Amino acid sequence: MSVQQNVSTELDSRVVGYGLSYSIASILSALLVVLKESNESVHNLLVAMTGHHWVSHGLINIIIFLVLGYIFSNRDMDMSQSNLIKTVVGSTVLSGLIIVGYFI
Repeated sequence: MSVQQNVSTELDSRVVGYGLSYSIASILSALLVVLKESNESVHNLLVAMTGHHWVSHGLINIIIFLVLGYIFSNRDMDMSQSNLIKTVVGSTVLSGLIIVGYFI
């Protein structure tokens, strides 16, 4: 006896939108790490915003993620599951390499 599963390969626009948003926010976050570590005035600005640079960094990340996710979700963007996975994994690896590359 075989159980047949109904698997849809079409991704919801919100999945694609917030997946792309994560990818962009991840890379921008890594670049912000490099910027604030190499520029004391940016670091001090982030401290002045919330009292701690990591809190400001996190809030900026969340705002970017939510705004881009909302924008991308309201567009008819067609992307396969495998391409979205590659994009998310690739941006995560690239973000890590940017940070590691800076500190090495």
